[in-house]
Amino acid sequence: MGIVSISLNDDNLEALEKIQNTYGLSGRSEAVRTAINAALADIREIESLDGSVEGVLVIVRGNHADPWMMLIQAKYEANIKTQLHSHLRDHKCLEVMVISCESSTLSSMLKDIQAEGKADYVKFVRS
Repeated sequence: MGIVSISLNDDNLEALEKIQNTYGLSGRSEAVRTAINAALADIREIESLDGSVEGVLVIVRGNHADPWMMLIQAKYEANIKTQLHSHLRDHKCLEVMVISCESSTLSSMLKDIQAEGKADYVKFVRS
């Protein structure tokens, strides 16, 4: 088994502890492996999509003033059938979008969102 050294900020450390405690894991390494497996499950779910897809994309993000989400929405506006934006506590925003597109377009959109590194939560629910 390989050993990887990583740096985590305080929020990441708290999240790692929460994962460890919630799942009753014996250490941080197990918590990291669990988080990696959860991320891989999401990736596999998106990769398994084929052809035309429709569903709801839910995003929670911080910093309402940062235009990154508006730029992504503009890039994919032909695929967004309905969009809802709501302000949450702690200066966070909720974006809910009804998406209808080819699976490859959805995959590109999700990659663009994740590449920004500014979303707290991203989930596509296929209809």
